[in-house]
This record gives sequence, C-alpha cells and structure tokens, in this order.
Amino acid sequence: MDVYALVGASGTGKSHRASIIAHDYGIEVVIDDGLLIKNGKILTGRSAKREETRVAAIRRAMFSESRHAAEVRDRIRQLNPERVLLLGTSRGMIHRIADALDLPRPMRYIPIEDIATPDEIRRAVRIRREQGKHVIPAPTFEVKRTFSGYLVDPLHLRLLRRARRAASLNVEKSIVRPTFGSLGRFYIADSVVAAIAARACREVDGVGRVGGAAVASCAEGVRLSLGVGVRYGHHVTRTMEAVQEHVRAVVEHTTALNVLEVSVIARWVSLG
Repeated sequence: MDVYALVGASGTGKSHRASIIAHDYGIEVVIDDGLLIKNGKILTGRSAKREETRVAAIRRAMFSESRHAAEVRDRIRQLNPERVLLLGTSRGMIHRIADALDLPRPMRYIPIEDIATPDEIRRAVRIRREQGKHVIPAPTFEVKRTFSGYLVDPLHLRLLRRARRAASLNVEKSIVRPTFGSLGRFYIADSVVAAIAARACREVDGVGRVGGAAVASCAEGVRLSLGVGVRYGHHVTRTMEAVQEHVRAVVEHTTALNVLEVSVIARWVSLG
C-alpha cells in the first residue's frame, strides 16, 4: 500500500485541494479530519468538525479514540486500497495518524505550497478566520447526514486533466461551519422546527387545519409528526403526500436539517 501525505497549516486549503491530489496520483482513499472517504463517499469515521472544542477536534483528527481508530482500520483492511492520502498540519501529525491506523509512513509528502499559490493560501486562511468555513472533500448529499442542522453548502470544482489524458473532471465538495468555530455555536430549537413545519403544512392546497407538529431530533436529523384537517372535497391520500413532500422541502431548505421522516395523520375534515 502506498501512502501519500498532504501537509499544511490549519485553514490553508488542504481539504479543498485533496481531490486534486487524489485525481493526479490515482488515490482511491482519503483520510481527512477523522473521516474515511472513497470516491467522494464517506464510508466510516466521525468528523473532527463535529467536536465541541478545538482540542477535541485535533484528537479526533488524529484518531486518538481507540474505537474510532479501530472502525477506520477495519474498513481500510476491507477495502485494501493501493493508495491512501492522509491530510495533516505537520509530518508529526501525519505519523500519528498513520500509526493509529496501522498504515506505513508516507512515501511522499506534498506541501500545500506546492499546489496552491501564496495568494490562494492567504485567501483560504482569511475565509477560515473571518467566516469560519471548512471544506469536506465529499458531496453535500454525503455530508448532510453527518452535519444535520449545520450550515452546509455545495462547492463545485472543475479539475482540468493533463493534455495527454481525457477531458476535465467535475468534483463536488461541501462547505460547513463546525461547532468549535470562533463565531459561536449555531443550533435550531425543536419548537422552531415545529413552527416551520406547521407553517409549511398550511401552505398545501387542501389542508384546512393543522393540529400541531412534533419533532424528534437525533444526530442524523429529525423526524416530524403532524396532525392535519383535510378540506372537504380534496383527495385525502394525495393531500397527505403533498404535505409530506412540501414539509420536507421547506424544513430542509430553511434549517439545513436532514429530515429523516415526515409522518402525517388526517384527523379532521374541514368544511370551511
């Protein structure tokens, strides 16, 4: 197994450019901030960006917790990749990650300065400092389950292949704002989610009354339960399906929460 390392100070754009390195060197697996990522899909691990403090985030990124390290080690053995890319702030951090995951020391260390200009690095550091934004080298669809309720935005990158190779490659990444950032902690109370769901329910044609909304939260997202009244003359099943689709879309769009389930019960028939 060949191991590569992308090394650079925090906030200099390593995660943003990990896909470029993986593409150029034919690397199948990327280890970044506690996650094992293959072809843009998060296979296992826990993101350091979900930790409550910077110290806890560093420990998570270095796989200091034995159960976390064991999960990722086992998955690497199952995959048996030919090439792995490790991301770290120093060679020492890279070595600790490699040791925790039973990987050989890297055969090549790639400084961030080799693939990013000084202006690009300064811009990345400024964005991290002023906006608290971090990049995860995986599509928003993958990241959303891990970062339910946090600010998640897609970032599209077009990689230009070398002339002797095929056409360009489009890559999607995700921007998140972790909990340990200096801009403060962001969360959405269940009562607010319930109010948004109830408002969205009233916007559906055929709904005459909303009897309230219940919210059950977990790390992966939320489950919503609503009781509604259907106006006389409207098809009950079609109205309930429309409520499910609209409530899910509105809640996910306005809160960034991952809606796992929308349960709707028709409790009344409204004549008005």
